[in-house]
Amino acid sequence: MTAVLSDEVSSPASGQLFADAIAEFASHLKVRNYSLGSVTAYRHALSWLTRFLATRGIYDPAHVTPETLESYRHYLAGTVKRNGRPLAVATQSHRLQAVRVFYRWMRKVGYVESNPADALEYPRAEHRLPPATLSVGEVEAVMALPDVATPFGLRDRAILEVFYSTAMRRCELMGLRLRDIDYERSTLFIFQGKGHKDRYVPIGTRGLHWLNRYVCEVRPIHALSGDGDEGYVFLSYTGKAISLDFLTEMVTEYISSSGTAKKGSCHLIRHTTATLMLEGGADIRYIAELLGHSRLETTQRYTQVSIEKLRQVHAATHPGAHLVSANPGRASSRR
Repeated sequence: MTAVLSDEVSSPASGQLFADAIAEFASHLKVRNYSLGSVTAYRHALSWLTRFLATRGIYDPAHVTPETLESYRHYLAGTVKRNGRPLAVATQSHRLQAVRVFYRWMRKVGYVESNPADALEYPRAEHRLPPATLSVGEVEAVMALPDVATPFGLRDRAILEVFYSTAMRRCELMGLRLRDIDYERSTLFIFQGKGHKDRYVPIGTRGLHWLNRYVCEVRPIHALSGDGDEGYVFLSYTGKAISLDFLTEMVTEYISSSGTAKKGSCHLIRHTTATLMLEGGADIRYIAELLGHSRLETTQRYTQVSIEKLRQVHAATHPGAHLVSANPGRASSRR
């Protein structure tokens, strides 16, 4: 039976024990210096487990069995999103990894006698190319959509420009703080990105222009006073850091409204930046550094979608690449 993604929990009291355990687990991750994005991602992934278990009347983490988690694995495999597409294998694996890490911690602190996730298997990894990327014209169409005459429109334009200029991940953008902006060197500091690694990324003068406009003109409107301001660059109307879900929904909406038939969100812009830079002649090693890849093999897949160079070589060297007009003098005279 195929499950459909839902944010609803079957009982108002469901997940309370899980909520306490997950909150303590999140505190443990923070003490271990996990980034805000990583902690948020773990909590979001574990919320899927609590909703699944609530439908089966299980609210205590200690009552979960290996068989229960095997059912959860099948549930993820059969779940479809609201757009009718199944969950990506990478998404399923991340949900299951969160369960394994959570229960490893539960066992270590003595909250469970045995780890029910010990034998939990991940789905077989797919070897897929990045999705279709946007052309320069399509990117510009997306960038032109926010109404920069309004505070939130200017904020959205700045977000899109930062994504496009730096190719950072959405969790990295969410965690960006004012102190991470170096206007003089035109760089942004990414604290504890994926793999808990710090790095600097360049930002172009155009991206820095929109970022500076937002910081100077809009951010003060929404920032909380005094110690309430945590220093995050991009804020919601509440004065708190914007959420991962908001970033996804916002970028998805702008891309969808731009007129392109291509689908995607924050990662589509990331893929686009990497591909366009490769097609512009950038060395793949610099692309890997920009993207924060620890292995060059991860970046090399972009060479397989950087089709422009291949198209140019094909046009220049393939003897049958061009349509040649028929010679009128040799046209057939059959009637």
